Amino acid sequence: MAVAPLAYETRIARDAQDIRASQRLRYQVFVEELGGSGPLVDHENRLEVDEFDPLYDHLVLLDPSKEEGDLERVVGAYRLLRSDRAEEIGRYYCDAEYDLTALRASGRRLLELGRSCVHPDHRGGAAMLMLWNALADYVIAHEIEILFGVASFHGTDVAALKEPLSWLHHHHLAPEALRPRARAEHFQRMDLVPEARLDRRAAMEQMPNLIKAYLRLGGFVGEGAYVDHPFNTTDVLLLMDTQAMSEKHREFYTRRVEGRG
Repeated sequence: MAVAPLAYETRIARDAQDIRASQRLRYQVFVEELGGSGPLVDHENRLEVDEFDPLYDHLVLLDPSKEEGDLERVVGAYRLLRSDRAEEIGRYYCDAEYDLTALRASGRRLLELGRSCVHPDHRGGAAMLMLWNALADYVIAHEIEILFGVASFHGTDVAALKEPLSWLHHHHLAPEALRPRARAEHFQRMDLVPEARLDRRAAMEQMPNLIKAYLRLGGFVGEGAYVDHPFNTTDVLLLMDTQAMSEKHREFYTRRVEGRG
């Protein structure tokens, strides 16, 4: 049974135990559910780990019915890297898949999002909304102007994804001044179906909910997809300019700040 909406708690991971619990959730979703893998995945302890984990902030959604220290307590997660921190590190996770030159040259305050996941038992309710509310707080606190990160379609058969990929290319391509591009060695064209022949319903039926949510907020995609065989996904790079959001969504963010005493 899903936890009551108001029972969830969110926080930035405060210790190694929080991060380990996030890695357990990622293993359940990305490895057990979606068939992914990676060089640092710990199958014995059921942890999805990579070299970026110590460098990022980890936003976690907690099930308070479970005790502190329980690895099953984290039921939702995001991994976050601000541009000021990325300058210290010298790279983003997305650098391996996309050329981010245009984003860097914009001079805007950036936030890379990644490893977004929710436990299967907590989907379809308040969990994702709670994560997004906490993300909104983080964006406001750090004066973030552009959010970006890869979002994934399950599977690596690009032909089977031709409708949603083409819809994204024809209708949601990022402005050229900000547009990332999949790296040449893994570049996969997204304009696989001519715009005039696209079936919007078919495209939306195959579109992952996370991508649809970003599109509703005015999100864009970079040019080209990236086929990630180790993770068994086809990735697109999503970005959202918080200054270009609709007035409705800007008011949503503002109300969260003004409503605090």
